[in-house]
Amino acid sequence: MSPTRRVTTAAARTPRAGSRITGAPVPLCAPNDGEVYVLVMGEAPGPRGADQSGVPFFGDGAGKHLYRALERVGAVRMPAAVATLPWDGAAFRAHGLVPALHGVAVGNAFDRCPTDDGVRFRAPTRAELEGDANLARLAADVARLVPRGLRGIVTLGKVAARTVGTLARVTDLSLLRHVALPHPSAQGLLSMAPDRGRGARLADLEEAWVAQCMRAVGEAGYPITPGVVTPEDAA
Repeated sequence: MSPTRRVTTAAARTPRAGSRITGAPVPLCAPNDGEVYVLVMGEAPGPRGADQSGVPFFGDGAGKHLYRALERVGAVRMPAAVATLPWDGAAFRAHGLVPALHGVAVGNAFDRCPTDDGVRFRAPTRAELEGDANLARLAADVARLVPRGLRGIVTLGKVAARTVGTLARVTDLSLLRHVALPHPSAQGLLSMAPDRGRGARLADLEEAWVAQCMRAVGEAGYPITPGVVTPEDAA
C-alpha cells in the first residue's frame, strides 16, 4: 500500500499572498429552467473557491469531489476548460466558466465567505447561520425550488445539517427528504474511515465519498439514469 498522504486544510482556508476574500454573497446556483429535484447545501463559500468564482463549490476543495459525483450521475456538465486549469475560483471567473447544472441546485448554509480581516477564513458563527435574515434567505431559496419539483436536500457536514434542522423549525420542510453526508474536507473524509483514518489513503477516501454522494443525491430524489453505478456497486 502507498504511504498515507498527510493532509491539511490550511491552504484551503488561507488565500494566496496578495489575494483577498471578497465576502460578497454567493447566491444559490440552479438550472435556468426545468425541474430541480435536489438541493445540495454546504457550509459557506471557501476563500479560494466560491468566494472568487461566485458559484457555490466552484473552486472550493469540497467542490472538486461534489462536482465529480454530480457529473457521474448526469446532474452537471463541466466546461471543458476546467480540465486545463488549476482548481481555483479566481481562474474560473477570469475565464468566464460556470458549471451547467441539470436537475440539482447548489448553495450554502451561509452565503458568503466568513472573515474578520478580509484575508483569513473563519467558520460562520451560529448567530450568523441561524439569524432571521439568513434563515429567511434559505426559506426563500427552498420556496423557489419547490414549484420546480424539489424532493430533497443533501447536506455536506454537520453545520449544514444543523442549519437545515433549524430551518425546519421555522418553515415547512416535511415533504422534503434530508440526506446528511460528511463534509468532503480532509477531516470529514478521515471521519468516514475506521480507526480515525489511520493507514487510509486520501485518494481512496475521496472516491468512497464520491460514491456516497452519488447515492445520497439519488436518495434525496434525483432520478439516477439506469446503468449509473458507484465504484462500490461495481465491486
